Amino acid sequence: MIKIIFSDVDGTLLNSAHVVTPLTRRTILELKDIPFVIVSARSPSGIYPIQKKNGFEGPIISYSGALIQDEKRRIIYQHGMGTSLAEEILRFIESEKLPLTWCLYSGDQWIVKDKSDPKVRREEAIVEAQAQEGTVRSVPEGGSVHKILCICDPGTIDETERRIKSRFLGINAVKSSDILLEVMAAGVSKSGAVSCCCRHLGIPLTQAAAFGDNYNDLDMLSAVGYGVVMGNAPDAIRSQFAHVTEDNDHDGIARELMRIRHLLRP
Repeated sequence: MIKIIFSDVDGTLLNSAHVVTPLTRRTILELKDIPFVIVSARSPSGIYPIQKKNGFEGPIISYSGALIQDEKRRIIYQHGMGTSLAEEILRFIESEKLPLTWCLYSGDQWIVKDKSDPKVRREEAIVEAQAQEGTVRSVPEGGSVHKILCICDPGTIDETERRIKSRFLGINAVKSSDILLEVMAAGVSKSGAVSCCCRHLGIPLTQAAAFGDNYNDLDMLSAVGYGVVMGNAPDAIRSQFAHVTEDNDHDGIARELMRIRHLLRP
């Protein structure tokens, strides 16, 4: 029996045009009393437009698990890194001239070095949110950094991940695409977040389903009772799971929900 559904966003809930297809939207809305929780490396402001456009309601998990909010946008849980560590990471990125553009996130604040950077402008268009120019010192006093996003040059992400992980042991760094490297505080994970959300709602983790397509979804898909991999996921991910659905351009979420309709119970 499945009583809650968690879904990654990019490459999973959204198709290649970065929208929810009509069939997927309709199938999710038909869930009615079964919570549909968006789980993303995005910031809250990159998730809210998806909910609003599609009529979705419910909690959200942002920054790959560093921030959880209920349906009224009240914080259930958060875990960020200190500004001093974030500043040290950015200093390393720049001193080593790593081939990437960094973005820093704190709460719903998105800070970049240069808003005119093509990588930043592309990300703004995709997530429908606006960055602000600044530094770590733009984070309010007493605040923490929920994520540093490294938008890497093509073909460089593996080496960038290796170098950052080698230099900073007290972090969690994971790839969410072939150019996006998410850097969070140690202990932050999608699996921890879905577990926390289930406890908050009083639903056993074994009665949760989750959809994902990339490496930063692996722990979440393994943690729930019913993990589903999208057809567009890398071969190395698809081979690890029994449940593989169609890709995100062919209503993968909707097709699987229709196949397991008999398991869905509020």
